[in-house]
Amino acid sequence: MSQLNKQYLNRMKKVLLIAACALFATTAFSQTEEELKAQQAPKKESIAKLQSEVDAIQAKIDALPGWRKGAFGTIGGNLSSFNNWFSQGSPNVESGNIGATLNAFANLKQDKYFWNNSANVNLQWVKFDDQDNDTDSDDFNAATDVFNVQSLFGYKLTEKLAVSTLGEYRTTIIDNFNDPGYLDVGVGATWTPIQNLVVVVHPLNYNFVFADNDSAFNSSLGAKIVADYTRQIGKVSFKSNLSAFASYESSNFSNWTWQNGFAYTLWKNIGVGFDFGLRGNHQEALNFAQTTTANDTLSFDDVDNDLQSFWLLGLSYKF
Repeated sequence: MSQLNKQYLNRMKKVLLIAACALFATTAFSQTEEELKAQQAPKKESIAKLQSEVDAIQAKIDALPGWRKGAFGTIGGNLSSFNNWFSQGSPNVESGNIGATLNAFANLKQDKYFWNNSANVNLQWVKFDDQDNDTDSDDFNAATDVFNVQSLFGYKLTEKLAVSTLGEYRTTIIDNFNDPGYLDVGVGATWTPIQNLVVVVHPLNYNFVFADNDSAFNSSLGAKIVADYTRQIGKVSFKSNLSAFASYESSNFSNWTWQNGFAYTLWKNIGVGFDFGLRGNHQEALNFAQTTTANDTLSFDDVDNDLQSFWLLGLSYKF
């Protein structure tokens, strides 16, 4: 056999050896992965079973008398600065947006009565400072300003039905504190069809409105409806609250607010939070129109009751 043929055979042997090793490694890895997955499956089943047992025990704990307290909030914001950035209309700008929300509750549950308390705060500031414009503001200005507290006391007639009284106060705290401010006080019934859901129906409720502009704001007698759902499932915390007042005097004096907060924990107590809210209030719409146009003769017929809304996305922290 020539020297050339021997070299060729040696090379072929090396190639075959490398291919065989690669095939063996691939087969071994595949078998190892399948074996690991086989070992993993029963452990996952065990975890799921243990989690269901933990949830059942937690449900029993939640049903015990005593206080239940909790809070979670969201912080979102961004800051930016541009210097000689000529591709935009204002090349020298400092801007920012900062916002924070807080959802908190403290509920007392007893065999014959309950006392539920909750608070919601949502504050946001924005800034747009055009450094080439000496007339604009270089301060952070309030953009969203929500403050709401509720206190509900009920005496149980059955496990799910109670006679109750409710006090609720809502206003702004950054600008125009208590102008307007709303205080609802009423009596009626509270229904708790499932755990964590509270539905309040008070046919006798007085809506006190505090404001400087008497031509836009009026207090009146009416019905109060509140639906609140607050729960934590694993890493997810959420709260949804609908508060509505239906005036017996005029639909223009009615109002409603729906606020929602969600938080997902990623690491320890830190996570991602999202809050949004909707509101309908014809009195506030009329007051805004009268103020911006400096025309106090405008009436409800002249102003649309546009839907109000806000939302905030950012980091969250669970207390």
